[in-house]
Amino acid sequence: ARIKITVREHGINHIRQLVDAEWVQIRQQLELDDKEIERVKQHFTEPDYDQTASNDGSFAQMQADDKDFARWVKQNVVDHKIAGYKIAYISLKSPKVPPGDVTADQLDVIAELADEFSLGEIRASHNQNLLLGDVKQGDLYALWLRLQAEDLATPNINTLTDMICCPGLDFCGLANATSIPLAKEINERFDDLDYLYDLGDIKIKMSGCMNGCAHQSVGHIGILGVDKKGEEWYQFTVGGSSEADASLGQRLGRAIPKDKVVDTVTILLEVFKEHRHEGELFLATVRRIGVDPFKERVYADN
Repeated sequence: ARIKITVREHGINHIRQLVDAEWVQIRQQLELDDKEIERVKQHFTEPDYDQTASNDGSFAQMQADDKDFARWVKQNVVDHKIAGYKIAYISLKSPKVPPGDVTADQLDVIAELADEFSLGEIRASHNQNLLLGDVKQGDLYALWLRLQAEDLATPNINTLTDMICCPGLDFCGLANATSIPLAKEINERFDDLDYLYDLGDIKIKMSGCMNGCAHQSVGHIGILGVDKKGEEWYQFTVGGSSEADASLGQRLGRAIPKDKVVDTVTILLEVFKEHRHEGELFLATVRRIGVDPFKERVYADN
């Protein structure tokens, strides 16, 4: 069971007593001396980085020569602490597949790419993507070409279509509603990359039941599937965040029928665009103007 369900069943005061009692039992065991810290450090030695990697000037030239590559770099590649290296995100959010899906054949290719370009290491992110953490900047173009060939180079990290989505009713016995078909509809509605880039960082998180495997409570736009007399409905929240300034999303209002979910997302974006300051992101706009302008527009006809 989720912690929130356990707390609801037993009450916060009872849970607090249990936590305090456990803390009394274990707090003396949690102290680490310098010797133990040093021992653990030995398991995390730094890789043998190429100190000449930053001398490769082809990276900038390739971006100038190939605009599609430059767009992928801007959206899916971030800086590394070692000069001449980059961190490359492999988006598993192609509009052709459910969010987070990857085939066995693609995984074989990714494993080969990790060995060839990233010191043999692949990491999975909680956003249902993968990343190669130690790529020489001079190797990025060759990596990108290989990813393109496998449909793994969608340049949409941290955009609206970089959704976290649970399997929903299609694959999960706990779900009350579907998620994947709605993710497909959102991808089809918002297929203009330039529009997505203009919107900036927007995190949609969609769960098919109250277990909330997609973390919809902390989505900039959270969508939670509920069952109403055998029909699929969806509760919306806005303004959630799981970053350092964490916040729970505020409920928009009553649940939305399945056939109005994508239209509701469109309305939320329209309100955002009307009220945003220049360069302002969705979350900042919600926090500045509150939930009411979004609520009023979504339920204007009712």
